[in-house]
Amino acid sequence: MRVYVALISLSLIWGLSFVFISILSEPAGVWGTVFIRCIAGALLLLPFLWFKRKEIIRPVPWKALLVVGVVNAGLPWGLIALSQTQINSSLAAVLNAFTPIFTGLLGLVFFGAVLLKQQWIGIAIGFFGIIIIMDFDVTHLFGESFVGIGTMILATMCYGFSSHYARRHLKSAGILFVTTCTLVVGAVFGGTMMLLTNPNQLQTLAQNVSGEVLIAVIGLGFFGSGIAHLLFFYIMNERSPEFATSVTYLIPISAILWGYFLLEEPISIHMIVGLVVILCGVYLTTRP
Repeated sequence: MRVYVALISLSLIWGLSFVFISILSEPAGVWGTVFIRCIAGALLLLPFLWFKRKEIIRPVPWKALLVVGVVNAGLPWGLIALSQTQINSSLAAVLNAFTPIFTGLLGLVFFGAVLLKQQWIGIAIGFFGIIIIMDFDVTHLFGESFVGIGTMILATMCYGFSSHYARRHLKSAGILFVTTCTLVVGAVFGGTMMLLTNPNQLQTLAQNVSGEVLIAVIGLGFFGSGIAHLLFFYIMNERSPEFATSVTYLIPISAILWGYFLLEEPISIHMIVGLVVILCGVYLTTRP
């Protein structure tokens, strides 16, 4: 039951993160957004890691931490921010649901993972639920910018690969340690890319600070990066990469709920039906 509570909590946090990315990417830029969310999340977790420093495993698996930091945080978060300069947050959240599909496929190709027939059926059902939420209108997927769609799909491939890689190489390293190091590496990666592409980006952000931007920094950094990453690695260690990445099926649902409560957007029948179908798909995909 705890794992399912963590899964739902993670979907709510990451569903709102797409809204925060849209707010922050304009004043902070693509890589400035990555740097800020990673550094904010790392600052939140570093004090806790300091008190738990005696529990850090030796020798430290630096190579694996660098790979996961880049492929699970720095690179995909930059791709997502770039994607949302071309497409809206709702469409980005829908495309994010490709993550479990690539998790299964990349696990099969690179890590020798074996998926049961019921898991493939669950993946298909979950994706069909996404189509229902879109009211069977998939034409706009091809009408939006190819850059926006392509970068979002590349981000889901990064998530799929890093989930298996982290489970294989970092399972015994500790959730707090892996999460903190991932965010630190992501911050270095995002900061480096920002300096290479737009070294004055932080100055631009400082000139455009507002209450909305500060809320986005807190929501995206502390919650969307720090706390959410702890939940993600906890779920992955308790179950599997496929189970953890199945949260992307729930993210569009959480985006709908946030829109209803915060923006008073109506919830239609096809959204409710899609929710039921997606939950059925998640159950089949993650059932032991």
